[in-house]
Amino acid sequence: MNDSLRFACTGCGKCCTGHHVPLTLDESRQWAANGGQVVVLIEAFVVDGPGMPVDQREHVLRRSHPVSCGLGEVNVSVTFAAFNPGRCRNLDDNDLCTIYEARPLVCRIYPVEINPHIPLRPENKDCPPEAWEQGPKLIVGSLPVDRTLLALVEASRQADRDDIAAKVAVCQALGMTTSALKGNGFTAYLPDMAAFAGALSQVLANDGADWTLHVERTELVTGLQALGLMTTAQAPVYYAFIGF
Repeated sequence: MNDSLRFACTGCGKCCTGHHVPLTLDESRQWAANGGQVVVLIEAFVVDGPGMPVDQREHVLRRSHPVSCGLGEVNVSVTFAAFNPGRCRNLDDNDLCTIYEARPLVCRIYPVEINPHIPLRPENKDCPPEAWEQGPKLIVGSLPVDRTLLALVEASRQADRDDIAAKVAVCQALGMTTSALKGNGFTAYLPDMAAFAGALSQVLANDGADWTLHVERTELVTGLQALGLMTTAQAPVYYAFIGF
């Protein structure tokens, strides 16, 4: 990666097509209220054990929440995201955002990465080459140059930490309690939006629901079960397992 990168949006609309945009809890409420579909993505790890990336320990711990799993415990990370398998529902015919002033936090931050352990690489983005050949400096080293952008990144990370307990409670209220093992994949749910909006509108608490890990690799299953954790490899009915 270059020590510095420039960037200027070309308005191509590619970042608004085929991407599920992570939402804060408040943004999820707004998205649901406006008729949008939310996809729920879940991954789990054992603290200082299977699934936990050692080099990201502090980051993943701060944005996860402990839950019961069999005879043991795992930490789950939950992402609520705007479901956009095609064009974002808020793009007009000219590829312009119709909610630009109220667009989600992650949209305001793009193309900068939220995870401090993921470097910004132009080749991993959908932006055309000319977007990286013009405009002001975007980052120097690994940090955004613009202080407003840096503040937005920090706000997004803080929302992940502040919202996680409530997100887990919503998942438990809707029966979405099967997770994948971090680094091996994630589970994806498309909840009924009326039920989802109802769960979001309540003040929820962790009700002690028992979670299960969807793992298909035999060597991983053996290690997890040795820790007393509940696993399944059955074909999912109410969720999708996206393996790595």
